[in-house]
Amino acid sequence: MSTQTKILPSPPPPVPGDPSWTPRIVPVRRTGQWAAAVAVIVGLGLLLVSVVRNKAFQWDVVGDYFTTASVLRGLGLTLWLTAVVMVLGFALGTLLAVMRLSGNRVLGAVAWGYIWLFRSTPILVQLLFWFNIGALYPTVLGVSTVNLLGPVAVAVLGLTLHEAAYAAEVVRGGILSVERGQLEAAQSLGLGPWRRLRRIVLPQAMRAIVPPAGNMLIGTLKGTSIVSIIAVQDLLYSVQLVYHRTYQVIPLLLVATLWYVAVTSLLSVGQYYVERHYARGTGGSR
Repeated sequence: MSTQTKILPSPPPPVPGDPSWTPRIVPVRRTGQWAAAVAVIVGLGLLLVSVVRNKAFQWDVVGDYFTTASVLRGLGLTLWLTAVVMVLGFALGTLLAVMRLSGNRVLGAVAWGYIWLFRSTPILVQLLFWFNIGALYPTVLGVSTVNLLGPVAVAVLGLTLHEAAYAAEVVRGGILSVERGQLEAAQSLGLGPWRRLRRIVLPQAMRAIVPPAGNMLIGTLKGTSIVSIIAVQDLLYSVQLVYHRTYQVIPLLLVATLWYVAVTSLLSVGQYYVERHYARGTGGSR
């Protein structure tokens, strides 16, 4: 007995408009992006190999001087200068920001003039001016100014006054980012101006202040290298003293560069966590 198999015709494919029809998703080919990524990786690899294998960098000399006592002392002074200048600069900058936002026109004009002056002149010029202040004012209130300020004191004074001008704008921008309704609610509760600033405004303004303040901190750390021009023995000046004696300029500059990179990397990590702390509850913490 033979069995016959009946072949049924296949159903027609669904067409657009049919409820059972679904479009086929085709991934976008990113050939150009992948080719560019491969080219960049290859280029970076070749650059890294050339840096490591180039004997002119003298990596053995870099290793010998990287943790010497003179370099570490210069690094310590650089970190100390950065911390002191940032604390004093933001303290003065906050005062200037409050003066600019106050209703007193005299205070606002003085703060605006200070910010305009110190942002308009190069930091090198400011340092040299304070270093030679004795030539303009030999005595102040009967006190000789010729040897009154040493190189480190001049560095702290010049960098602080310079940073305060930028810190004032950072703080002012953060204060202006707070909604006006918050201030009106605090005022309706009978809080005084300083309590409103300390308890209401600044905690909310920190979300806008921290990112540029972190950038200022890193910029100040690198900017302290300019104090070597007035013989302050910071990190850069310390390696300069060594290569003026040994003539090993490139490896000693690499020592300073690697220390700057290491410290700024740590500061960047700290800035990330501080930003995430103040961004809690706003959807901006990542």
